[in-house]
Amino acid sequence: MNYALFFGCVIPTREPSYEASLRAVFKELGVDLIDLDKATCCAPIPIESLDFKTSLAIAAYNLSLAEEANINIMTICNGCFQVLSKANKTLKENETLRTDINKILAEVGREYKGTVDVVDYLQVLHNDVTPERIKENISKSLNKLRVAAFYGCHVLRPSSVLNFDNPEHPHILDDLIELTEAKSVQYMHKTKCCGGLLRGISDDLASKLARNKLFNISNSKADCIVTVCPFCFLQLDVGQLDVRRRFNETYNLPVFHYPELLGLAMGIDPEKLGLKTHRISTESVLKKIE
Repeated sequence: MNYALFFGCVIPTREPSYEASLRAVFKELGVDLIDLDKATCCAPIPIESLDFKTSLAIAAYNLSLAEEANINIMTICNGCFQVLSKANKTLKENETLRTDINKILAEVGREYKGTVDVVDYLQVLHNDVTPERIKENISKSLNKLRVAAFYGCHVLRPSSVLNFDNPEHPHILDDLIELTEAKSVQYMHKTKCCGGLLRGISDDLASKLARNKLFNISNSKADCIVTVCPFCFLQLDVGQLDVRRRFNETYNLPVFHYPELLGLAMGIDPEKLGLKTHRISTESVLKKIE
């Protein structure tokens, strides 16, 4: 199995542990990750709202890199997954629009052909690697942990385009968490937005949404939170410091990217997973699985 790895912008610049843990876990599982040379920003949702064709052209440029390598593109960012999936579907189905976009791409010597698919890394783990193979690589039980799964918004919706999971009752992340023998706990407003993309637009509202998410997760008696979206991670990890300052409430809930949790269950050294880069200490979780 091999995939063209698309990181997006936030992960390489702000979340090195996400990249480190993903590479370590996928190497152990025998999945080859091919870096796309000259990949750019995916042209996230705000760009689409400003200029639709520009956003499509940028997404199509990145897709064309995977096409040139003749390999499907795998994302580890919810926003990138949504943007690239929507663009790929739109351009595959609309010949007129595809022609217009290829005129733009021709200026930089690229062409979009519509020959690859976009997948999220959880789909790769769940559908391609398979739970059975993952379990074979588990060497340390996390059965003392109660984990709150948080999917975020842009990996689930629009569901008719993304076809990732049931948008109202998703289960893929919960299933993958429980492969480590940890308990995936339920909590109120599980699929409600964390407010991450509101930062810089309405910081007060973003903080209130993060506070609500942390409050509900705390009430579930979870030991930690597991996310799959880099913005959600920042909102719930670094965001806890903001919630403490604004509302005088301290949660100290460690937040993990899913590959970090899986890496711990696979016996990978926490140093190699980059856990020390988190703002909320993960020590309380590490002590439970020693």
